[in-house]
Order: sequence, then structure tokens, then C-alpha cells
Amino acid sequence: MNISMPIKDEQTSADVSDVASFQLPDSAGKAGGACSSAMLKVLYADHHAPDADLSFQEVLLKMRGILGQGKYTQVPQLTSSRPLDIHTPFFIIPDNFTGTRRAVMVGINYVGQQGELSGCHNDVGNMKEYIKDIHGFHESNITVLMDDGKHTNPTRDNILKAYSDLVAASQPGDAVFIRKLAERRATPI
Repeated sequence: MNISMPIKDEQTSADVSDVASFQLPDSAGKAGGACSSAMLKVLYADHHAPDADLSFQEVLLKMRGILGQGKYTQVPQLTSSRPLDIHTPFFIIPDNFTGTRRAVMVGINYVGQQGELSGCHNDVGNMKEYIKDIHGFHESNITVLMDDGKHTNPTRDNILKAYSDLVAASQPGDAVFIRKLAERRATPI
């Protein structure tokens, strides 16, 4: 099943200049995306998963509350490739999981370009820590592409190759996590 939590199509991402205001365990830097930070605050506060299982609906409502308190206008939403009861517990790894956990994470800050962002790389770091600590992903099965000069550059070809490699390596029963953090505001022409 493919599950994603995008914001509304007409919305753009919002950088948070101080991720510490979301009380994340390790801000991995000073900036981050508001939606990513809200999701991690709900699912990864104090480096721990919530004490009680939260449903998909509860995660979204808590994220909306956090974003609203910070005066952010994004509205996180849920999409799924199959019917999904929003009252079921939120999961990244299904209960019947038997295989390998694999991930591709892309962070594009548009370094050196007009409209450069400052939070996508930090969001990748925070999200990577979350999937490793809470969901048992191994470093060797996580592919990171970022325009930071240290990782594979997230060009179109490199992103498509990472996705292709992920598909080729995956077997029935594997769990796959893909996170692309690269939104930016449209600039007038």
C-alpha cells in the first residue's frame, strides 16, 4: 500500500527558522519544514514513539493543531493507494512485515539558487533518525540524496536511479519508505 501525507496542492512549504520551537529531540540544524517538524513532534517527541498508538486521523489532527498554533497555513492530508480506515493505528511498517526495511530520502535546498531553502537537509536528517530509531531501518538500506556537496546530488537522473535501485532490491514482504523534501514557493516570472 502506498500512503502519503502531502499538504494541499495549492499550498507551498514553509521553512521554520527555529525547529527547536517544535521541541524535537535533535533539530539537526536550525531550520526545517513546518509540516515535517509537526509530524515529528507528534510521532517522535523526546526520541520516543507516542505512548499510545495514534490513528492516522489523530496524527493529522495533532499536526494541524501544532501548525495552527504556529500560524502556519499548511493543511496536512492523507492519500492512499488503497482503501484505508483513518481510525486504524498510524504505521510505516505494517504488522505483517517480514522483510527488509528500505528507504530513499531526498532533500533539496536549491543551494546557490534564488529562493534557497534552509530546512530540507535538516528534515532528511531528522526523518532518517526517526525511521532508524523507531522503525528499525538500517543505515545500509537508506539512500540519501541531497544538494549539500556530501551526498549524491539529487538530480532528476540520480533520483530516478535511486528509485529504480530501490525497486530492483525490494522483494515481496519488504517495507519501503520514500521521503522527498524539496518544496519551495513559486517566484513570479
